[in-house]
Amino acid sequence: MTDRGDIDVVGIGNALVDVLCHENEGFLLSHGLVKGTMQLINEAGARRLYEAMGPGVEMSGGSAANTIVGVASFGGRAHYVGKVRNDQLGDVFAHDLRSTGVEYDTPPATEGPPTGRCLIMVTPDAQRTMGTFLGASVSLSPDDIDADLIARGKILYLEGYLFDPPRAQDAFRVAASIAHERGRVVSLTLSDPFCVDRHRHAFLELVKGYVDVLFANEAEICSLYEVHDFDAALQHARQHCQIAALTRSARGSVIVGGDEVHVIDAHPIEALVDTTGAGDLYAAGFLFGLSRGLDLASCGRLGSVAAAEVISHVGARPQVPLAKLMDTALGSTR
Repeated sequence: MTDRGDIDVVGIGNALVDVLCHENEGFLLSHGLVKGTMQLINEAGARRLYEAMGPGVEMSGGSAANTIVGVASFGGRAHYVGKVRNDQLGDVFAHDLRSTGVEYDTPPATEGPPTGRCLIMVTPDAQRTMGTFLGASVSLSPDDIDADLIARGKILYLEGYLFDPPRAQDAFRVAASIAHERGRVVSLTLSDPFCVDRHRHAFLELVKGYVDVLFANEAEICSLYEVHDFDAALQHARQHCQIAALTRSARGSVIVGGDEVHVIDAHPIEALVDTTGAGDLYAAGFLFGLSRGLDLASCGRLGSVAAAEVISHVGARPQVPLAKLMDTALGSTR
């Protein structure tokens, strides 16, 4: 169990092993995949897709896990909660995650489906499309929520992808209630517009009743509020949570909190290689800054520089310590 003392961010999400490869758009069409989204597939479907994919790179992943790794890379203390099976991929996931400095001690499932995996196809335009077999991650339940751990996290971070399994939704509500009882901050990422479409009512209930800090991209926030105009969606979001950090790809992000509105430029990059993990790492920078008491604009700039780092190479984990990029992001504002 984690040592006593404050943790900057505790993240809860789908514990998955990522498999990344480069494919063309014809490959997506032939497999019924919608570019730029995540689709759930069963174990047999995952096997067929994996066999059809070209040479790939395998690494531990999952959206919230990527964010938590980013927080640790900035120098924060981070803990992850997510379910794997006691199999080879589960061992790989746990080892990889702990090697980044993230604390992880969720007991593995001893029966049921194997460790989940996310098959990620990167098209020539650097967009990522995902077919996800949730596997053992669906078995996460309120029984896996350690009240003491949640109470010691300055910020609780919840992954929208985990909303598909009903027991995981219950785990979210339990964890969020504990965090608020202890005066902690609850944050949520909407994760994917199709995920929002599947669970809009439950998401709205969570956002209105539990969420202090909301992360979403333009498509996700418009889907949540069933509007086509970004500004209209932004106005809805600011009424339901204390802070909304809304990303707009190359147009940067917009952060609203109370009477504050900040437009943050996308951090410049030399080449766009792979957008996998862009939102995850934006959240990492923002949450790290928030845990350290930085103003909202500075939090946004940390998110922007972290996202820029991860889209400059293949894979959803930073390849350089993000702490080294803080001066670049904050400049004279530190």
